[in-house]
Amino acid sequence: MQRNFLVAFDCEKVLIDGEFFPSLANKLGKGKEVEEITLKGIRGEIRWEDGFYKRVEMLKGAPYETCLEVANSLPIMKGAKETIEKLHNLGIKTIMITGGFSLLANRVKAKLGIDFVSSNEMVFKNGKLAGAKLFVDSKKIAALSEIRERNNLKDAILLASIVDGANDLTLFDEAKLKIAFNAQEIVKRRADIVISEKDLRKILPHVEEVYFKYANAQI
Repeated sequence: MQRNFLVAFDCEKVLIDGEFFPSLANKLGKGKEVEEITLKGIRGEIRWEDGFYKRVEMLKGAPYETCLEVANSLPIMKGAKETIEKLHNLGIKTIMITGGFSLLANRVKAKLGIDFVSSNEMVFKNGKLAGAKLFVDSKKIAALSEIRERNNLKDAILLASIVDGANDLTLFDEAKLKIAFNAQEIVKRRADIVISEKDLRKILPHVEEVYFKYANAQI
């Protein structure tokens, strides 16, 4: 029986050329403080979850319209659309697992045609940011397992994970190919492939190689 194939992506700085929290903070005049916490989290210098809640606390009161404006302003990564289309043409299902928010993630899903998405939620009261609900923490493999369970993909082969930060590292646990994309050093050290150019098409030859290896093995 033919098995499904999956490729997992982080969102920010992988499918999107930018980061939501720092961009929103810049808009609100709190860029330096939030960027420092963001970098510590993706470098693995602090617990990512601690940094997440600290940043939310610092940005409380942000208007919904400003949050939406920032989410809509972040550009799609060069080559992302072509990469997702190529993977789909091969019959590979695409997954995006992000510690960011659905405000951005849903836009990226629609724009690129990502098959499955898991993200966190911003909570607004009276049109102002009041908090956040954490569904995706630094153990992103748990979010992947939930997607597998919900969509009858438990036996699917995770061909590759393409990530950039320390909070993404558990996505390497099941991946046949571990790709660090413009990533922090802690990620590069764990990766099979390191790509330092902002063009997502650079992953395709590597993913295709591992795809044909496993696809041919099932024929």
